[in-house]
Amino acid sequence: MSNDTQVTWLTQEAHDRLTAELAQLSGPARQEIANRIEAAREEGDLKENGGYHAAKDEQGKIEARIRQLTELLKHATVSEAVFDGTVEPGTVVTAVIAGDESTFLVGNREIVAEGSALTVYSPVSPVGAAIVGLRAGDKATYTAPNGKEIAVEVTKVERYEP
Repeated sequence: MSNDTQVTWLTQEAHDRLTAELAQLSGPARQEIANRIEAAREEGDLKENGGYHAAKDEQGKIEARIRQLTELLKHATVSEAVFDGTVEPGTVVTAVIAGDESTFLVGNREIVAEGSALTVYSPVSPVGAAIVGLRAGDKATYTAPNGKEIAVEVTKVERYEP
């Protein structure tokens, strides 16, 4: 196991939702796709069997998501967001980044409910790493992937409420 495994902060709601998704994918969804593959195999020639290939592709996606969820949940910390006015995982931040105001969650995209328009930055992303530990009114800079230094000013920090 690598030493750079990232611990992910999750709300209890997000943990429960992801655990339920993992159970669904590992059980009923996995069995359903196995049945579809078997049925497609019985149709004969697999080279030209679109149903077989589609089912195999879907099986690959399901297995990849199972691995992703298993790893995420294995290294997750489940708690209420710690909030003392400081930017930490589980806080919603309003900041002026390179002159443009932006509001986003610091954390993992899995925390945000499906359909939410809230942007999410990892605390280890360039902007996330630059602002973790800051408070409203604090300024920092980070280096963009293109090498340019980008100024950030935190204007507001709030506890994330799902």
